[in-house]
Amino acid sequence: MDLSDYRQKLDQIDDQILSLFTERMDIAAEIAAWKRENSLPVLDVKREKEKLAHIDEKSPPELSDYTFTLFSVLLELSRSRQNRILHRESAEKAAIETALRETPPLFPEKAVVACQGVEGAYSGIACEKLFARPSIFYFSTFDAVFTAVEKGLCRYGVIPVENSTAGTVNAVYDLMVRHDFRIVRSVRIKVDHNLLVKPGTKAEDICEIYSHGQALAQCANFLQRFPNAKVIPCENTAVAAKMVAESSEPGVAALSSRSCARLYGLENLMSSVQDSADNYTRFICISKNLEIYPGADHTSLMMVIRDEPGTLYNVLARFYALGINMHKLESRPIPGRNWEYRFYFDLDTSVYSPRFIQLMGELGDVCEEHEYLGSYSEVV
Repeated sequence: MDLSDYRQKLDQIDDQILSLFTERMDIAAEIAAWKRENSLPVLDVKREKEKLAHIDEKSPPELSDYTFTLFSVLLELSRSRQNRILHRESAEKAAIETALRETPPLFPEKAVVACQGVEGAYSGIACEKLFARPSIFYFSTFDAVFTAVEKGLCRYGVIPVENSTAGTVNAVYDLMVRHDFRIVRSVRIKVDHNLLVKPGTKAEDICEIYSHGQALAQCANFLQRFPNAKVIPCENTAVAAKMVAESSEPGVAALSSRSCARLYGLENLMSSVQDSADNYTRFICISKNLEIYPGADHTSLMMVIRDEPGTLYNVLARFYALGINMHKLESRPIPGRNWEYRFYFDLDTSVYSPRFIQLMGELGDVCEEHEYLGSYSEVV
């Protein structure tokens, strides 16, 4: 036998698999109708565990991992088929439909926006890229920004969530669970760090360097040039520049933006000192109420998944079954629950897609609890 003969055999087997798969999904549809008549849920955890255990027993040992994966996906697809037939409603689905009807067709040009830091902060730069004429109120902490939006003091807030070099802003993800908010847009800003000093200060004079912790991480290699300087984290890169401008101490410097050099009368001693030239920070724009503007093709979800083997796989398999791409997965520990985690998913799916609406009706089947954080587009 040559390769073409083997492939012909595989084609014949695949035709049989397709026929049996079609028959299996037709039976799943009949089961969905029966469950509707008898008011039963789609998910039967006991039945699925028994089914997978039975398959594992019958499978050749060398193929057990493959058969477990195969039948796990089959069960996910069957559940997805049943949910589609039953058109399961959810609170999120109703809220999404309302937001789509009531959100204005254009993102606002003017708004009162909360940002962390002081004037010149990258959050402010991100805000000005999102809004043509924002009224920016600066707060000292990320927590205060969330609170200002949650209490209605500001309609929107702009918060950094991740950097292409230094990674996730963990403090922001930890705050997400403590506040009631929705994401309405995101934006990516190229971050360009510069060594700012008082006019006349030389490199050899520098004994202290201030900046935000993320900025310090993004300039780690550059900072090795100053082995004798004390590196001091502070609330914000713009705060660092302001501290240097107001300091009476000689030899202090800040890692901050070019705009802060002009704003605070500092000298740009060294430009673009970040370790990576492609250094971007992603910011989210949050609101108290759900707003979904036209073109929304990103969705963020927060989930707590049961602490059992395969539960995260079940969530990912559901995305796969619906053809929904995931472009970010973040996990954060749940306080008071050792070795348990809250997961954050960023999905690449249009809010207008029937598959997205179906997913929102099925989330309760695959996780312990979940929260829809919003659907939005990203400005680049």
